[in-house]
Amino acid sequence: MASQPPSRATNTAERRTSASIRQKTSRPTSAALSPIEQESRGANGPKRKTTTTTESKRDVTSQETFVRRTARVALKPAESNAKGGRSREVEQAQKADAAPIKKGTAEAAPSSWSPQASLLPPTSAPLACRISVPPQACHAPESVRAKSLSTLSLQEQEEAIISDLLFVCMGFEGQYIRYDGNYQPLDEKSRLSGPPFRMEYGLDPSLRDLASSMLKTATHYCAVEAFVEVQSREDFGTVNHALCAAMRKLLKDYLILIAQLEHQTLTNENFTLLQLNLHMKPTAHLMHQLYTVAHEILKENSMLDSAEDDLDQTDDFENILESLREGRETAIPGKKVCKGGSVLRLLTRRLQAMSGDPAARQLLTTLLKESSRPYMTMLNEWLHHGNVRDPHNEFLIKEQKSIRREGLEQDYTDEYWEKRYTIRTELVPPQLDSVKEKVLLAGKYLNVVRECGGIDNIKDRNLDARADVPHTFDDPRFAENVSNAYAFANRSLMTLLLTTHALPARLRSLKHYFFLDRSDFFSYFLELTHSELKKSAKNVNVSKLQSLLDIVLRQPGSVAAEDSFKEDVKVVMSDAGLTGWLMRVVNVQGMDADASTFSAYTPAPAASATGDSEKEISGYEALTLDYAVPFPLSLVVSRVTLTRYQLLFRYLLSLRHLETLLTSSWTEHTKNAVWTKRSTPRGKDVAAKDKRVEEWKRRAWCLRSRMLCFVQQLLYFCTCEVIEPNWGAFMGRLNQGEEVESDVRPGSQREGGKAPLRASTTTTAAAEAKTSGGAPVKRTVDELMQDHVDFLATCLKECMLTNSKLLRINSKVMATCTMFANYTSSLSRYLAAADPSSSTSSTNSTSYDPAKLDKLFSILQQYEDHFSRHLKILLDALNYLAATETVVFLGLCARLSMANEGGPGGGPGPGAYG
Repeated sequence: MASQPPSRATNTAERRTSASIRQKTSRPTSAALSPIEQESRGANGPKRKTTTTTESKRDVTSQETFVRRTARVALKPAESNAKGGRSREVEQAQKADAAPIKKGTAEAAPSSWSPQASLLPPTSAPLACRISVPPQACHAPESVRAKSLSTLSLQEQEEAIISDLLFVCMGFEGQYIRYDGNYQPLDEKSRLSGPPFRMEYGLDPSLRDLASSMLKTATHYCAVEAFVEVQSREDFGTVNHALCAAMRKLLKDYLILIAQLEHQTLTNENFTLLQLNLHMKPTAHLMHQLYTVAHEILKENSMLDSAEDDLDQTDDFENILESLREGRETAIPGKKVCKGGSVLRLLTRRLQAMSGDPAARQLLTTLLKESSRPYMTMLNEWLHHGNVRDPHNEFLIKEQKSIRREGLEQDYTDEYWEKRYTIRTELVPPQLDSVKEKVLLAGKYLNVVRECGGIDNIKDRNLDARADVPHTFDDPRFAENVSNAYAFANRSLMTLLLTTHALPARLRSLKHYFFLDRSDFFSYFLELTHSELKKSAKNVNVSKLQSLLDIVLRQPGSVAAEDSFKEDVKVVMSDAGLTGWLMRVVNVQGMDADASTFSAYTPAPAASATGDSEKEISGYEALTLDYAVPFPLSLVVSRVTLTRYQLLFRYLLSLRHLETLLTSSWTEHTKNAVWTKRSTPRGKDVAAKDKRVEEWKRRAWCLRSRMLCFVQQLLYFCTCEVIEPNWGAFMGRLNQGEEVESDVRPGSQREGGKAPLRASTTTTAAAEAKTSGGAPVKRTVDELMQDHVDFLATCLKECMLTNSKLLRINSKVMATCTMFANYTSSLSRYLAAADPSSSTSSTNSTSYDPAKLDKLFSILQQYEDHFSRHLKILLDALNYLAATETVVFLGLCARLSMANEGGPGGGPGPGAYG
């Protein structure tokens, strides 16, 4: 009969253990704790033979303790379950054990103390506990509280503290170890920080020191458990969910350890507080690492900081607007959420900091590996399919679904290519820092291919590669996977552009129409539309111009008749003059150069750079062409690049038109009898007057010749020394499929000058593709697009269309030439009135007026002064820019200096020659 009490105590303990950890432990005992069981088995031999009195006393003490705690065990959220069957079994087992004791115990709980557990409403975290928080022990009446520690012996104190620590390590309050008074279990921030525990006074100092070191582990466990429940909510993203799942497995192993330690206390009499502390040491270290990781993530989420810190965060208005466009719920402005790549970056940084701790390193490696799996799934979907599967906005690629390809025709900022898919810098994990540009471009390229019907090729390729893709960052194939995906996407899009959609032929067609390299059709078009283009731009009939252009383009024998893309050419009339528009572009302030260039190319109402309204422009000044470019060629020939084509076209058209006007003036001078007839002397006075008339004619002819020389030399320079060499270099890079030297330029030498604008550096991804491992990439789509942009930018710069000073001076010289050519007929009438021989040989209907001859000299002198002065300023400016920016202007200076010869000063002015 002496062995009966221990047997009963053992059965009771088994029921208690089953009821307390039924919801937390379902796995078999961990192999790591087998030494504890061996110690337990070794301790249960001869040491189990004790006196009946001692065993009975221990049995009664254990039963009394158990009776007082059965109510609290049922109130712990993790110990209860929403399923009613299992909860009822636990309650029945507790009542069956407690009933015999209650009959013989005077300390029965009063009817006033009857705490109830309630079911909480569900949250977006599917595994979160839904049982209400148990009431705190400080609210319990005195009648159910345990005896003071000061009344217990040292052995009894140790047994009571061990029993309390087992409950505290699972998040419960004990009889002598309770929550601190400042802890609020209903406050989420307080629970995430972890409950501080305090021990009752009267405990032996040695026991207090040992127990205090284990209370931190209990605090860390409670904080990590609350962290897992909070971060498992839907809005924290799949990476946080995976991290919480990994932590939940570790917490489950922790609870298994607590259950095994409890088994030791019930079966091993010699199990002491020191042994409990030693067994908890390794787990306490790992729990501290989990708590530190959780604490850092919560700080990034601003869930542990004061409210003032949230005020410093700027609202992401762009994301809010995007959410409103898509009809999604918007996040709270200014609220930070650490998710996705931010979590991986934090774990990687923590892993690097703890590289000297093997246990912590193994734990953090496991957490990083498990939490990176959903991120790698999104990465592989983007790299190999071009899809963004990111419902929680945690991937490094951000998709603006409101930007669609249908808006490319009016996209003056390259918004589709530049902003449709962008990189979230804050969500890039360190493992992708060096290849983030390649990751972005690989998915963008595949998107273009898929939208153009090339999805079958992508599917065939990815069916073979699906089983081969890495699923974690530590996979040795990780870098190779990114490089191969980028090479395949680039190769697919290059083939689509160059072969399927014939990009080189499209570019040659653009050159024919916008650079007028074969302009027989366009000269005929200008002849047919002369009467219409003379009108004001507002009064021009655009439909009539379009009909005439279609007739010219379809005329047999024309160069354009064989062009298969002639249907895409349209006539449009601009609202602003070329000079005013360009001045507005180059004078944009408050932005960087690239932003100003892209934003200012958007057509705007006619307004000058100074803000005053421009004078009414003619049809010739407003005429321009438009070109319909289908997708995906519109990515290369975007609206921005097409606007550059239009600017160059309008400039070349203005030079051609001015050349035509001066040529018509020459025709007037050679056919009109007033200009061709030499005056015959009829006396001294008349001879002197005739000599003055002949002198005026020679000066007018010389001025017209200088103006025509200026226009022809400038037109030749723009076409043959700027556009053609740059075009040849651009097409060479396009056709050869490999990079050429950026400073090679046929037909010109650039010694001592800066590199042209087209020689800018290519994208980071293109450079990485040539230096990193994986499949080699000789040419990339972004290099092609950048070469095209650089070609047009160089042409604009070297045609003097990007420098405000050159633009103003050049426009004044051309305006002077235009006015002189337009006033040729008026000068002819003035000359007929001022020529003495012409007046005397007439029917005397017009009397000779000497004042008119003086007026002719005055008008001509004004034209000469304006032209010579502005041309000299232009040459000085070109000389300066040739020495500071690009030497290409030296050739232009040499050519234009010929137009400066023969002026009133007897030769070119100082600084006219290069």
